[in-house]
Amino acid sequence: MLSSPRSPAWAKFQFWIINSEGVKTKGMKSPRYFMFLQNEHWVFRQFILQDFLLSQEPWILQDDELILQCKVTVVQDAFGISEERTTPGIQVPRYTMADELGELWENSLFTDCCLVVAGKEFWAHKAIFAARSPVFRAMFEHDTVERRKKQVEIHDLELRGFKAMMGLIYTKKAPDLHYMADAVLAAADKYGLESLKVMCQDVLCKDLSVENAAHILILADLHSEWQLKTEAMS
Repeated sequence: MLSSPRSPAWAKFQFWIINSEGVKTKGMKSPRYFMFLQNEHWVFRQFILQDFLLSQEPWILQDDELILQCKVTVVQDAFGISEERTTPGIQVPRYTMADELGELWENSLFTDCCLVVAGKEFWAHKAIFAARSPVFRAMFEHDTVERRKKQVEIHDLELRGFKAMMGLIYTKKAPDLHYMADAVLAAADKYGLESLKVMCQDVLCKDLSVENAAHILILADLHSEWQLKTEAMS
């Protein structure tokens, strides 16, 4: 349920079932943005069939409980329109390409390559990787094992760091890098993700202390980051 106290709000939503392994499955999203007015509600009736739900009881119903996750994305609530405006018109919601690319990643839509991290497979898009990273681009342009198998094995990142990297690749939004900036910096350097390298350095500089200065200095030297090295030595 979403309501707007003073002006219309445009929003879309997604549903998932959390299975017995704690993994999101059976995702479903609204086909378009809906305009919510005060005290007005929308109902999504065709999420999942009851017969399918009951047939998958051991996999979906853990301890006879159905766990759902819902994500609501509000595009814009006021649209920059003053209350004095009297000219009629259609209010068009604003959204960015990053939102749409993020959905492709979150829902594994139209994927064409597989990434293997910590023994788990994640499906992604070669075109987006090639656009963001010269290293990935070279993998898919030349006659490499990765190109033939359509699979890239990433051994130098844990799942949390990998998801932070993927979030930036798809949405260009800065991830939360605290407590893992050093590991993500190594991956960003390896795959040529310059913007992510800068973000990692910024976090490391902010967390710089007497206790970790030597560690950060070694990192800066390994990855040829002279600005980070200067900060660690000062």
